[in-house]
Amino acid sequence: MSRRRTLGTKKKIALLVSAATVAGGGAFVMASTSNAAPTPKSASESTVCLGLATALGNNQKFIADQRANLDAQSEARIANREAVVAEIKRKQEASGCAVGESAQDSQTAQPSQPAQSAQPPAASAQPSQPAASAPAGNTGGGAAASGQQVCNGSTVTLSGEGGAPAASSNQFPAGTKLKVTNLDNNKSTTVEVTSVSGSCALLNNAAFEQVREPGKFLIRRALIEKVG
Repeated sequence: MSRRRTLGTKKKIALLVSAATVAGGGAFVMASTSNAAPTPKSASESTVCLGLATALGNNQKFIADQRANLDAQSEARIANREAVVAEIKRKQEASGCAVGESAQDSQTAQPSQPAQSAQPPAASAQPSQPAASAPAGNTGGGAAASGQQVCNGSTVTLSGEGGAPAASSNQFPAGTKLKVTNLDNNKSTTVEVTSVSGSCALLNNAAFEQVREPGKFLIRRALIEKVG
């Protein structure tokens, strides 16, 4: 009888240990759930994410355009931009943004009223501004006169490319010089167009650093001028 009681006691201890283990596992699962990573922010929730989504969309559009109109240099351009796309996605992840979110139509979708309303005062400071009174000249394009404001309402973001300060454009040929002014902090940079992109003026990393606001990847209020 005493032996049976001893065995019964051991079984009870084993059951108690098992129950404690299950309870501990449940607590671990609950703790793991509560410490789960926050949901990535979308472009509509963060200016940083919006800027990165815009840059990603511009580069993806450029790649698609190149593939649709292949020439001798297309493969090299595509390879370069694919590296840029990978870098932008790394920045999206590091910034807590939705990785791969693209705002391909952001150049035309961004509200342009703030930029347009802010541009006339800045333009009035330019001594040669009377030429800007011709509406056709403000739409951008390689035929714009030197010193003339172009690309009204366009936002400016970065391509993710390295190297010396430079720009890429879908309206101006290589060698064109553009002056880009961030009207939110009055910083400006003059850069040479060195390649083609999907927007009026897309700055590389070095050029964007010269005019950016801390923590922002998009210039909503930009003044773009063709100066050479």
